[in-house]
Amino acid sequence: MSADAPASSPPSAAPAPVSPLSVPIFRAVWVASMASNFGGLIQSVGASWMMTSLGGSAEMIALVQTSTSLPIMLLSMWAGAMADNLDRRKVMLVAQTFMLLVSLALAAAAWLGIMTPWLLLSLTFLIGCGTALNSPAWQASVGDMVPRAALPNAVALNSMGFNIARSVGPALGGLIVAAGGAAAAFMINALSYVGLMGVLARWAPDVPPRLLPREKLGVAMGAGLRYVAMSPPILRIMVRSALFGLAASAVPAMMPLVARDIVQGGAFTYGVLLGFFGLGAVGGALGSGWLRQRLSSESLVRLASAALAAGAATTGISPYLPITLAALALAGAGWVVALSTFNVNVQMSSPRWVVARSLAIYQMAVFGAMAGGSWMFGIIAQDHGAVLALHVAAAILIAGLAVSILLPLESVDDMNLDPQNLWQEPDMAVPVSPRSGPVVITIDHRVPQANIPAFLTAMEERRRIRRRDGARGWTLMRDLADPELWVERYDVPTWLDYIRHNQRRTFADAPNSDDLRSLRAEESEPVVRRLLERQTSALPFFGRTLGARELADPMTDPTRSN
Repeated sequence: MSADAPASSPPSAAPAPVSPLSVPIFRAVWVASMASNFGGLIQSVGASWMMTSLGGSAEMIALVQTSTSLPIMLLSMWAGAMADNLDRRKVMLVAQTFMLLVSLALAAAAWLGIMTPWLLLSLTFLIGCGTALNSPAWQASVGDMVPRAALPNAVALNSMGFNIARSVGPALGGLIVAAGGAAAAFMINALSYVGLMGVLARWAPDVPPRLLPREKLGVAMGAGLRYVAMSPPILRIMVRSALFGLAASAVPAMMPLVARDIVQGGAFTYGVLLGFFGLGAVGGALGSGWLRQRLSSESLVRLASAALAAGAATTGISPYLPITLAALALAGAGWVVALSTFNVNVQMSSPRWVVARSLAIYQMAVFGAMAGGSWMFGIIAQDHGAVLALHVAAAILIAGLAVSILLPLESVDDMNLDPQNLWQEPDMAVPVSPRSGPVVITIDHRVPQANIPAFLTAMEERRRIRRRDGARGWTLMRDLADPELWVERYDVPTWLDYIRHNQRRTFADAPNSDDLRSLRAEESEPVVRRLLERQTSALPFFGRTLGARELADPMTDPTRSN
């Protein structure tokens, strides 16, 4: 049976719920990652306080966070394509090794007394580059470690692990900076990568064998962008998460100024503030599973946005440390509940072949917005103070609640994105190679007059699915001599792309095929034709008869690239 006219199959049964920590590799990576998170947060405290001690302005202090977030916006798409096409474990190992080396350089510069504000920003930017490479591979690997049903809990556990580190790491970082200086914090961060590298080196992931050649990097990036652009549930997440990230960035970006100017503290106070923000995030992660059982994703994000807005506004007006700590705990809970909900929805809205790229684009949206937000709020704080910056952030979060009415998140819990695996090699008289192309596909549909309105509606969804999975030039035509005959037409660059296109069909797409089948004329089956597009001139054959292999070879016109 052709994949152009698939028969739907019942979705596979969802795996039984399991605790992600019962999976040995997830447990080992989770523990090692938490240790690495401790190091990263200690390093972050050291970098922010070093910028303050170097006499940096409020804008320069805020740029410390921007320098680590900006690479995620710039490199995540490339990193996501790498993670989907290469061994994710090896990608993570390369990233961890790179960050270890940069952290050692950061420690050396601090110890030698040669650190400058711009050198500090440059080195933290490089650490951000390592994070950008590591993050899509790590997040996509969670789905390789645990069943789909356990994915929300696994993502929440990752958030909890990070925020356990956040609740203690900054305070510990403040103590380390106060006792040994920023250089000690940077060295501890370098050592924190070693454990995770050891776990990854021993991990042998159980993933399905790759049946097709890897996509070229540029092609893979384009496929990821196309998939997200043609997937409304993911697009909504991108818009909502970017708006949330823009506003949420104000809280950690303004934290040094809150410690220094509003509550009149020092490095240790700054660490305590971050610690309570992390404690709130741990509470949010622990409660997110309970909340997820009772609230929709949309309700969770609205609740989290309101909590973060209240926490940011209170932090901006309270000179009293206990009130500020409580407000930051509330803000931390809102932070982690919203971001973990966005993350889960992206992963559960993306099939495995493109999940790292979807996560990469999500990271670009969130962390790009955070980078811009940190810079924006730094300028506001420079000119008008941290109080106004935090209140502007709270106002943006409240405005985001209005946006949620226009762009609500869709439910993804029952979405089955497993491949249908209906592709079978068709019978062909002309031999083709993977590079043969362009390939043009036409499909004849015979539709009774009464079914045409519903047919056109179903074909609009079919158009989205085709284009999402790699089709180009999709059109629908009606035969003027036979008004019941409709011809669907699209093309792909090569035969290999055609195979990929068909293998990307998921069970979530089956209802569309069922709808089209029910609308066709009785006892009418679609007629599928697969054609190789060919030039009619300028080929160097000089009138001789072409063989079958020559007819199947890729076009030689350099303007028709694959």
